[in-house]
Amino acid sequence: MIEGSNLLETLRLPQDIKKLDAQSLEELCSEIRQVLINTVSKNGGHLSSNLGVVELTVALHKAFNFANDRLVFDVGHQCYTHKILTGRLEKFGTLRQQGGISGFPRPSESVYDAFSAGHSSTSVSAAFGMSQAKSLKKDNGYVVAVIGDGALTGGLAYEALNNAGRSKDKLIVILNDNKMSISRNVGAMSRHLAVLRIRPEYHTFKSKTERLILHIPLVGKPLRNGIFKLKRAVKGLLFKSSLFEDMGFMYLGPVDGHDLKKLNDVLEIAKNAHKPVLLHVNTIKGKGYSFAEKGPNVFHGVSAFDVETGERLSGGESFSGAFGAALCSFAENDKRICAITAAMCESTGLEPFQKQFRSRFYDVGIAEQHAVTFAAGLSISGMIPVFAVYSTFLQRAYDQILHDAALQNLKVILAIDRAGVVGEDGETHQGVFDVAFLSSIPNITIYSPATFNELRHDMKLAIYNDKGVVAIRYPRGGEMENAGEFDLSEKLFDVFFDENAGLTLVTYGRETGEVYKAAKRLTAEGVSLKLVKLNCIRPVPDGVLDIVLCSKKVYFFEEGMKNGGIAQQMTTRLYEKGYTGTVSITAVDDRFIPHATVEETLKMLELDAESIYNKIKEG
Repeated sequence: MIEGSNLLETLRLPQDIKKLDAQSLEELCSEIRQVLINTVSKNGGHLSSNLGVVELTVALHKAFNFANDRLVFDVGHQCYTHKILTGRLEKFGTLRQQGGISGFPRPSESVYDAFSAGHSSTSVSAAFGMSQAKSLKKDNGYVVAVIGDGALTGGLAYEALNNAGRSKDKLIVILNDNKMSISRNVGAMSRHLAVLRIRPEYHTFKSKTERLILHIPLVGKPLRNGIFKLKRAVKGLLFKSSLFEDMGFMYLGPVDGHDLKKLNDVLEIAKNAHKPVLLHVNTIKGKGYSFAEKGPNVFHGVSAFDVETGERLSGGESFSGAFGAALCSFAENDKRICAITAAMCESTGLEPFQKQFRSRFYDVGIAEQHAVTFAAGLSISGMIPVFAVYSTFLQRAYDQILHDAALQNLKVILAIDRAGVVGEDGETHQGVFDVAFLSSIPNITIYSPATFNELRHDMKLAIYNDKGVVAIRYPRGGEMENAGEFDLSEKLFDVFFDENAGLTLVTYGRETGEVYKAAKRLTAEGVSLKLVKLNCIRPVPDGVLDIVLCSKKVYFFEEGMKNGGIAQQMTTRLYEKGYTGTVSITAVDDRFIPHATVEETLKMLELDAESIYNKIKEG
């Protein structure tokens, strides 16, 4: 039994949606909202975005058959209602749990999930590819992409719209305009959407008129084309043109995204168009839950909370908060310091900076590539830019880091949040790739602090000591439980236990806590070892290799990819220096990491203290 459902459990989904009357559809939407609130309050997840698209998702399933038609969600964090409607109601309580259903679309999970997504601005590209495939296969099915107005700040969306608008595919792009992405939307696109006002009735009349004119013998098509050109000319004089129409799309909207009748009517218009359609839908993020409506950004990605009060059940200081506070303290005394975010102000801890130093704060929208090159422009002009970004999203800016920042050896500081295992968001959000891909770039320094004090110290080094691109990577959430056992040494690496031991453990960042617990247990049992904790992981600090070279066996433990990781790089250099001992590397081996808690994931990867202890004990 799913708490909060009644009608839901009596339906054969999604087929029965098409049979429901208006009142039953409203009841269905109400029940879905209750399921969403109850489940996310226990499991955590994306609440505001999902509450905002309940009616839209129900209307889509009423209008289309997504067993053959295709539905592509941008980012995918708003797919919960879709999952409930496509045979996963009974499993919905396992959302984001180990072995349960994902919080994002997964084709491996259901035939109704058309495309895996976890990053922004990809939907139109993927949907256009699917629509082209349908054309080639003579398949008359539709392809629908749902993209938020926040995702339209990403350049990939425009590349796709520009390409798709020239086609004659049955492609429908639904612009879910809730005036919010994660942070409040910024830029010219947001202003453009605010002034678009076209009634759907106009398009019904226009379509019927065009069909009548085309049936006039001999002169039908020329007359239609002439009227169209005249209309465009007059409209251009009186109104600002719709960007989407200029790209070749039929533009419909805006439509109330919570009015099922209007949604059903306009979707029928879109289905009968003979060209790509952009349907503009206005929704309210967090709709139906007062706390989420008042604080949509707070309930965008939320941990477990009390439904009655909206209060989170867990909290405490985080690395994000410690970073934000430290950056503010440096910025008070240095007017060169600027902060950049890609629509993630609150999530990356930059809200205090935004309030205190508004003129030096830049939210560039969901545009990580632009953020890095923009930072390079600030840097070459004498400023010190700090770009705060999730590890998983920084991947999108690899080319800009390499060519626009590192190639010119510019001071650009990358504050990499959510580095390492992130937990329940799963494959698309795990921050385990940044070390491997950043290490391949010349002129770059990488720090991986294990404590808040180390984070502050590394930021000071990045701002005032280091040259070129500097990355400071830190995990989601708070400090490891044994953080108090690590005093700030201000060294680039530290050695614990017996420096002369023939058994060496090497690690860095949050993983230090797990390795240290295992090492303490082993030394208490009489095992002689030394633990090398890297604070700067690239370049490998002078002296580290010499300390490790005298070991008979070296164990590396790395919360990142094995291929291209620090362990692999250090091993190569050790053997180049004539090392004759044995090496063991425990890291993420050539796979994507599924959703589970951080603790469960570390255990699965054998990076928890118990697994480390057993590995060393067994030799």
